[in-house]
Amino acid sequence: MNIFFLEFRDPLFSVIVFFVLIFIITFLSYWWGRYRRREDYRHLDRFLKQFRTLPTKVELKELISKDELSQKSWILLAASYSKSGNYEKSIEIYNEILKMTDYKNQKEIMFLLGKTYFKAGFLERSKQIFLEILRKNPRTPQALEKLLLVYEYMKDYKSALEVLEPLDELEQDISSDSVYLKILALLNSVEVSTEDKTKKIIEIYKKSHQQTYMIFEYLFRVNPKLAWEYFDTSKSDVMVDLLWHVEVKDLDLEKISQNSYLRELYTARGDVDLSIKSSVFEFDALINLKGKVNATLSFEYICENCKQLYPFSFHRCTSCHCTDTIAVEFSLIRDLNRDFSEENNSFQ
Repeated sequence: MNIFFLEFRDPLFSVIVFFVLIFIITFLSYWWGRYRRREDYRHLDRFLKQFRTLPTKVELKELISKDELSQKSWILLAASYSKSGNYEKSIEIYNEILKMTDYKNQKEIMFLLGKTYFKAGFLERSKQIFLEILRKNPRTPQALEKLLLVYEYMKDYKSALEVLEPLDELEQDISSDSVYLKILALLNSVEVSTEDKTKKIIEIYKKSHQQTYMIFEYLFRVNPKLAWEYFDTSKSDVMVDLLWHVEVKDLDLEKISQNSYLRELYTARGDVDLSIKSSVFEFDALINLKGKVNATLSFEYICENCKQLYPFSFHRCTSCHCTDTIAVEFSLIRDLNRDFSEENNSFQ
């Protein structure tokens, strides 16, 4: 009878059975994995469908209370809403998370809520959030910095300057913000005359030599003669757009003739003839054109800290919120104002 079972004692047969078992196990594991992934995707898809139609406040409360997602996932979702500009939903999520007593990191979530209120323009609510954070955690520089911005946007410069004191105690660099806020408070004061403002702003400049662009932008607008008197020609390239837009009647020809950069700039603009060439390409092109082509300079503004580009000048970067980091870049463009003027003259 054993003759019929000899093949089961064959080593080759054992090897075949071993590999067959491995194949079966691998096959089953593969399809079981695919099935589980498909079920997970279906579950995730069903969950995300609830957000494609923007859930109501009640629906959000129910979803968060079910605890189907982790706190980190809810925070990422709120951040996504905020980034896309849907601040209302982001605020609702943060508020619902804060109501869950079993959730940790209350301070961090309150900070994110305060930032979102600030972005949405709810300055008073944002202020209250940051004040509450500081009441429980006074040594929180991030909250102090945001509170300073809130006060600045609310034009409460006195309170903003007061915020600098605890920041200084926490060894944060406040020198630039201090000068900036003092200038803002001065320029926005209705009780100080224009003459007194110019005197005080020059005193600030002589003491600090900070916020140069901000100070001379104001001086060239209200008192060009005084601006030229205190103008540092070594910083001409920093304020090239301000210099380019100074009216001809307000030019200080003596100071211009003493500085090569100013000579080239105003020769390029066509006000004087003191240079035959320039190391700056745009100036050199305009000097050689000599008014034969309608061309002028166009200006762009870059934050030296975060490299954000702006089409307009700024004193505090709206991206990284740094002050005194403006850098001016320029390029040649067609002078549309001259074209318009010539077009109007053609009808006379």
